[in-house]
Amino acid sequence: MNEAAFSPGFRLSLLDVIFLMAGLIVAVVAGIFVWWAGFIVSFVVLHFFLFCNVFRIARVSELIWASIFAVLAGATAISGVPGWGITAVGSLMVSAFLIFRETRKADYHGVFWKKWNPDLPQWWNSQQVEGDSATAPES
Repeated sequence: MNEAAFSPGFRLSLLDVIFLMAGLIVAVVAGIFVWWAGFIVSFVVLHFFLFCNVFRIARVSELIWASIFAVLAGATAISGVPGWGITAVGSLMVSAFLIFRETRKADYHGVFWKKWNPDLPQWWNSQQVEGDSATAPES
């Protein structure tokens, strides 16, 4: 059986660095042609990194943010409303709310987890015990 390792906190891999560099290149190239295309690429790439590597928030929260940003950015790109300023500020406010909400969960395991969620190791161990008993064969 493949056990998950307890590894909370900030994480960064070579693949993450490659993704960030590729995102930067695409953002610069897109921004040369249409400034807001570069903004969209960089905003999304940086949020992906923030959500997945720094705060490590839940997938559902990532999808909520992505949906709201897609609607705001799409509407702004198509019609100019609500505008890039409102799109950026509104998306940042949603980011702050989602990060705040995630840091209050028993399973929060991102940056500053020792300060914001000092009981994480106990929660992790309880989940491992529950998982073992749930998958243990019956006698």
